[in-house]
Amino acid sequence: MLLSTKGDYGVRAMIDLAKHEGEGPVQRAEIARRRQIPESYLDHLLAQLRRAGFVRSVRGPGGGHLLAKPAEDICLLHLLEALEGSLAPLQCLDGAETGAEAICGQEWVWQEIYDNMRNKLSSVSLAALVDHEREHERSVTINYSI
Repeated sequence: MLLSTKGDYGVRAMIDLAKHEGEGPVQRAEIARRRQIPESYLDHLLAQLRRAGFVRSVRGPGGGHLLAKPAEDICLLHLLEALEGSLAPLQCLDGAETGAEAICGQEWVWQEIYDNMRNKLSSVSLAALVDHEREHERSVTINYSI
């Protein structure tokens, strides 16, 4: 699976919102600057994430964006599916009746891989991604003292 720019940037934006959870609304420009996402593209992503129920917006002075539910309740699988659509490596694995099922002779090879990927992604919460990022930041921070 190759994650698209949309998936990558969308997850980055959600991590940023989760890192600032409890601090009030986060402005789009701040997210864009910290996560190196073009603002116009971020606008599109935030609208998509809002429609999917992951983000809510606050208008007016001091407005911005917030997580619509706690970071612990957002799994990476649902987030990526909202951004990317189906993550199935073959059309016959995504559950849609397309007629491709009859000629999907390689399904058995990919089904276990797809199931394992879905299980892993569903076990990773947005909060876990934030924790991992914070741990990484601590490990690369150099502490100088005299």
